[in-house]
Amino acid sequence: MSKMNDMAMTIEELCNAAATIADAADWLAKQFSGDAAEQPPAEEVAAKPEPKPQLTLEQVRAVLADKSRAGHTAAVRELLLKYGASKLSQIDPANYEALLREAEVLGDAT
Repeated sequence: MSKMNDMAMTIEELCNAAATIADAADWLAKQFSGDAAEQPPAEEVAAKPEPKPQLTLEQVRAVLADKSRAGHTAAVRELLLKYGASKLSQIDPANYEALLREAEVLGDAT
């Protein structure tokens, strides 16, 4: 990967981190402001599972790029083909989580 691609990926990761921090700050502000009567009981809050954040193309690309740089380029290509694509942008975002789980274990079995 070129330095420009690495820089673009780093900028994207920083933007994602900033958005996550902003979301956390908003949540904290909501929790510590307003009436106690407006807040649901603790057991109601605990009963509602938080939805998983949707993985982005950039997050998956970063992991695959790391695996490729670590010498697993052929295995990364095989994973892409397994999900019916020759490049990551052709993969259905619904498959990102499964693809990422498989990619993260590449090279772990030594």
